[in-house]
Amino acid sequence: MADPAPDVPAPDVPEPGAPGSSEDPRGVHSAADIATAWQRERPGAPTESIEIVTPIWWLGKLFADDRDRALRAAGIDAATLDLLSVIRRSGPPYALSTREIACRTLVTAGAISQRVARAERDGLVVRRPGTTGRRSVLVCLTAEGHALIERSVDTVLGREARLVRGLSDQERTVLAGLLVKLMADVRRRTGR
Repeated sequence: MADPAPDVPAPDVPEPGAPGSSEDPRGVHSAADIATAWQRERPGAPTESIEIVTPIWWLGKLFADDRDRALRAAGIDAATLDLLSVIRRSGPPYALSTREIACRTLVTAGAISQRVARAERDGLVVRRPGTTGRRSVLVCLTAEGHALIERSVDTVLGREARLVRGLSDQERTVLAGLLVKLMADVRRRTGR
């Protein structure tokens, strides 16, 4: 005969759906619930990041999914938007070296080469010799690429502006500052 299960103390977490529970009705737990569960199951586990990193991942997924829907409707993919945007934001003459593009997008040189080749085939950019050396290449927006990014950026930024309207101007300012600080520190710690 098996021993009865040991007495396990009830956690100090409300039952799902009970008053005070932060569980989403679709079965999704809050980051605080996840941290509490890990503290209960693995006392001493380093859980201090969960309530920051987990919502960032979740928000990243929600924003990415919404952006993908907007981009499909605008007839552009995320990689092409990223490439054309970084060139467009550089200002006239709307040309950057592949090295500058890689630095500004946090994408590898190989991935940039593939993006540029695809955009060039689609008539959105052209490559021209650079001015800083024999191997230097500039990637320049074509008229078609410029028109596409002008249409797409309004669609994407307008949609994303609506998504963050739940925060006041002051809250957005504070959050933006904290995210800049966190990004700089994480990049330093990860060597990126």
